[in-house]
Amino acid sequence: MSAASSSVGAVRVFDERFGTGGSEGGALDGALWVDHYLPHWSTPDRSRARYHLAPGGGLVLRIDADQPAWRPDEGRMRVSSIQTATFSGPVGSGHGTHRHREGLDVVTAVPTRLLWAPAGAGRVDVWMRSSPDPTCMLAAWLVGVEAGDPRESGEITVAELFGDARGTARLGVKALKDPGLRDDVADVALPFDSADGVHRYAAEWDATGVRFAIDGRCVHESHQRIDYPLMLLVDLFEFPVGDERPPGEYPKAALVQRIVGDDRS
Repeated sequence: MSAASSSVGAVRVFDERFGTGGSEGGALDGALWVDHYLPHWSTPDRSRARYHLAPGGGLVLRIDADQPAWRPDEGRMRVSSIQTATFSGPVGSGHGTHRHREGLDVVTAVPTRLLWAPAGAGRVDVWMRSSPDPTCMLAAWLVGVEAGDPRESGEITVAELFGDARGTARLGVKALKDPGLRDDVADVALPFDSADGVHRYAAEWDATGVRFAIDGRCVHESHQRIDYPLMLLVDLFEFPVGDERPPGEYPKAALVQRIVGDDRS
């Protein structure tokens, strides 16, 4: 990874290719990545990502057969994710990034770390290949960190790629708990199978709005402004199918070949 740092130490620009010639168990750069999914809402053994570095470069996110559910009291969903910031209040409080439902309490307190979190303007490009498994989704999101204000919770969905809809990418802006935003999400038809090769998914945002591109072609634009710190998450999810073990062979995997981030705030 090559990166330039600001005066406060946070990464401003990065070009992450996840090394070359990596092997299973290879480590991520801790100056940029947290290899847990929203760890404050869970415990470390449940939030920790399963992954390895691909021999030719890139990060392989996995769902393993023995992987525990992220929050078993909410169901059997499993996830392997990397993210570029952390924030929470103390254990038992309701303060933390991405409050996905009402009544959440912090399980594991985490420090406020803004490793890469543009506030007001930036761009991210993610080269990735989705999982072909119909129970999985590969996603790249930018979400409000919420460290300054719980209303700063909006989301830029760079791409959601579902294993049971491999000719479609879902992208756009989600308001979540930000009263100044409205949901503006589109399902964009792809001229390819998202699991057959690596493709480039990008979002660029500034005071004029948010623009989305796939393989360099603009596919959607939302004229909304998000001017608070956003952190990047790239996640592989497995969704439960009733009470049975999800079908398919393990590990279930997706490839993240490269990520370029530019903080223009």
